[in-house]
Amino acid sequence: MINYILNKAFYALLTLFGVVTVIFFLFNVLPGDPAQMMLGQNEDSEQIAAVKAKYGFDKPLSTQYLYYLNDVSPISFHSTNSEDYTFLSEGKYSAMSLFTLGNTTIVIKSPYLRESFTKQGKKVSQVIGETLPNTAVLAVSAIVIAIILGIIFGIISALYKDKWIDKTIQVFSTLGMSVPSFFSAILFAWFFGFVLHEYTNLEMTGSLYELDDFGEQTHIKWKNLILPAIVLGIRPLAVVIQLMRNSLLEVFNQDYIRTARAKGLSEFQIIKKHAVKNALNPVVTAISGWFASMLAGAVFVEYIFGWNGLGKEIVNALNTLDLPVIMGSVLVIALLFIMINIAVDIIYGWLDPKVKLE
Repeated sequence: MINYILNKAFYALLTLFGVVTVIFFLFNVLPGDPAQMMLGQNEDSEQIAAVKAKYGFDKPLSTQYLYYLNDVSPISFHSTNSEDYTFLSEGKYSAMSLFTLGNTTIVIKSPYLRESFTKQGKKVSQVIGETLPNTAVLAVSAIVIAIILGIIFGIISALYKDKWIDKTIQVFSTLGMSVPSFFSAILFAWFFGFVLHEYTNLEMTGSLYELDDFGEQTHIKWKNLILPAIVLGIRPLAVVIQLMRNSLLEVFNQDYIRTARAKGLSEFQIIKKHAVKNALNPVVTAISGWFASMLAGAVFVEYIFGWNGLGKEIVNALNTLDLPVIMGSVLVIALLFIMINIAVDIIYGWLDPKVKLE
């Protein structure tokens, strides 16, 4: 198990290195001067030169790339010269020094994702730290809805194969997979938040934390979570229903299920003790992919419902060309993808002992 985890960690580092490289060069070939983006309309030649020197924009692209790798790496090298970009500034890095060689200090630090262009020097890590928890709450709520309802309806659909209830569930799951999330979000917000507002008491837009009427304190409004969580969970719910149904039908045809029935076990005991666990393998794999993609795919849902999460922040950053926020957000999402996939591989091996973790 330890060898497996170390092997996965090695490939995860290679993947992250590739993601960092692609992100950096993809966004640095875009037209425009980052220094002018940061200064807006109030720039002059001296200010632009100062900003370029401060953030390393005056260096060749290859040097900027090495600077970026050094910033995002947990082990990094820093100059003792205060004029250099890599100077170990306390306001810039949260680091612990290991040792010094000449004019270079080697440190362990939190990855530095640069500063936002449009938020007056606010660190990207702070922006992500404020918005990612809201997205995580939304994604977890959506996936929980998808798992619970998907498994239940998948079992019902398999037990009543080709009956009217099975066909009804199949129609629903097909629609769920076909309708885009942004269209579902608009439809749900209009219908349940506007047309039926008197009965549902739900709002068309709203986030998890909102200011009170005096604008002094924030408080949690759980009802604002209902519509975006349902909308975000519709597509994975439809997938889980289909996978659970098809997987369960295959399991029902196995010899050990026939043996269990021959022993006189009830259908409930067979499903609970034998069928469901073995039918969950493809479901777990699908859930892992959907949960990871929800962190990225919540962009439209968050924007339409006004949910203050990472997805909405990415849309705002794209509108204002806030490149550090976009790059940092994509990097964090990629890291979450990798971590979730490793966790799912371990769970997959637990569910199916025949799967060897080598």
